[in-house]
Amino acid sequence: MKAVSEARQHAEAELNRRDVGDIFVWVLLAVYASARVLQVYPGRVPVLGVVALHVLPPAIFAVIHGTRAYRLGGILTFVAITLIVGNFFENLGVRTGFPFGSYYFTDLMGPKLSAVPIALGLAYVGMAYLSWTLAGIISGGIQSPLRGLRVVAVPVLASCIMVSWDVSQDPVWSTILRAWVWLRGGAYCGVPFTNFFGWFLTVYVFCQAFAVFLRRRSLMPALSVSHWRQAIIFYGVSAAGNFLLVLPQHRYDVVTDATGVQWSVSAITKTCAVVTALTMGAFTALAWRRLPETISRSR
Repeated sequence: MKAVSEARQHAEAELNRRDVGDIFVWVLLAVYASARVLQVYPGRVPVLGVVALHVLPPAIFAVIHGTRAYRLGGILTFVAITLIVGNFFENLGVRTGFPFGSYYFTDLMGPKLSAVPIALGLAYVGMAYLSWTLAGIISGGIQSPLRGLRVVAVPVLASCIMVSWDVSQDPVWSTILRAWVWLRGGAYCGVPFTNFFGWFLTVYVFCQAFAVFLRRRSLMPALSVSHWRQAIIFYGVSAAGNFLLVLPQHRYDVVTDATGVQWSVSAITKTCAVVTALTMGAFTALAWRRLPETISRSR
């Protein structure tokens, strides 16, 4: 009887911890959603504050949410791989132009580690985790061991999902806000297409490394549909924020890139909204639709 009582108390304590964790996750989501709204009202909050609210909640979410699926050691390994690989390629890109193109970061995003803002590394962590999770859901095996072709297929899909995030918002952060400057401009609203090749390569490298790490490790017990939906909703909120940018902000009508080419602000934000719907929106809807089937397969 004593053993049964202790087991029951342990189960109740675990449920309480999960309930507290879920509440914190929804708070993070609410904070992140507020940041997506605040970007429409420039000047109301300091730029660094808006940047922090964009990158910290997804990064913290990744650690909390990922601990349940991969244990603390697993998700910290993901964070470490992402930060090391992401910062390596970004610093390489600033200094050599490979693999993204010729660019540099301004001071908009705050303190830098070498030539790259610390905030960008945190942005990599949060969005990379969401992209990895959606890739697992869409591929039909979020709670299944990575074997065979899935060891490569999931990283490739995760890279596509994360690149869609960059395609959907890079012109806003670079051409309009000038958080970074493309020295030679680019055909996509001032952004060169080489940038997206660079993003795919960078994300693929750290996702592939994490996939190899997971091959010989057991996963945590099956998690609920609601747990995985949290990640889909987080990614979906990120997508929804791009549509808000279409609203008139009374800043200026035209911006000029580093090569002197002028771009319509309205055209940039509308282009990003359309691209968001076709890429991030599509991945969000597909993951939401696939999730019940994916979970049922894992049981």
